[in-house]
Amino acid sequence: MAVQTKNDTFAALRDCFATDLAALIADQAPRGNTPNAFIDLVEEVRDVLASSSIGAWQDASEELDRAAGYLTDALTGPDGDQRSLLAWARTHLRDGIATAS
Repeated sequence: MAVQTKNDTFAALRDCFATDLAALIADQAPRGNTPNAFIDLVEEVRDVLASSSIGAWQDASEELDRAAGYLTDALTGPDGDQRSLLAWARTHLRDGIATAS
């Protein structure tokens, strides 16, 4: 059985959510394939949505802020916590995108 690495997990999240996140800010620019590049995208979208006067977008920004925090913690924290942190990040990414759409 293959062992899934931290980078593999971030790549899976990026593959699942990056296109939808970029679409929220009308960004088609290619992003890097690193975990940090994905976190940067989440934070950029969070900041754009937070600056809006639309309540749903501000709510989405809060979800993305939580997701960014969990992603950062998963990247920098102990490997034992990674699985649960990434699960929480995935939940907040999904909720943030749904709320903003």
